[in-house]
Amino acid sequence: MSSIQAVLFDFDGTLADTLPLSFKAFRAVFMKYEGKTLTDAEIVQTFGPTEEEIITENLSNPAHVDEAVAYYYEVFEKDFQKHIQVSEAIQDLISKLWDLHKPMVIITGKSRRCLDICLRNLELDGFFAATITGDEVERSKPDPEGIFKAVQLLGLSTSDVVFVGDSDADIAAGKSAQVLTIGAHWFDTVQNVEFSVEPDDIYTRPDQLIALVMGQGNGASE
Repeated sequence: MSSIQAVLFDFDGTLADTLPLSFKAFRAVFMKYEGKTLTDAEIVQTFGPTEEEIITENLSNPAHVDEAVAYYYEVFEKDFQKHIQVSEAIQDLISKLWDLHKPMVIITGKSRRCLDICLRNLELDGFFAATITGDEVERSKPDPEGIFKAVQLLGLSTSDVVFVGDSDADIAAGKSAQVLTIGAHWFDTVQNVEFSVEPDDIYTRPDQLIALVMGQGNGASE
């Protein structure tokens, strides 16, 4: 029997390949309001807070913040479904975990508004026992607050869950919470190509996670 009772996920770069669209929207905002062209790496450096907080913290004129946030969402939502679909492998992962009655929770730095846009457009909103966004915690990842909150909501202990994410902040949060921590490297675009904090394992295919949850060794599947 697997000892894993529930799976906690990051969202961007872990459950959906949303990072390229996030980069596009942030790039549009900083070009329009700051006259700056930011690289993906420079945008990743701002990650941690919610979209609204990133824009608030990085705009030189506070009077433009509300308009800039509205512009971010305009770019992000335009043609969303053309840019982002749920991969078959992720669909399979979510369906299998659902069938195995393993509760799933999303812990993300995204704002509630942005996560809801994603889940609605990807038709994933019915699968998760809970979703915890960056504006629903006092301290976002790498702080483990979101993980502890999820474990408490599920009525489990930290030894019952696995946390899966694509960034150093995810792995650091998992390690701080002392949960089993898996680095997700199954999308082309991830926050950290190399982890500075070592996860317990790195998976390049979602089916490795299914195998782990089903108690088949280290998650390697044939």
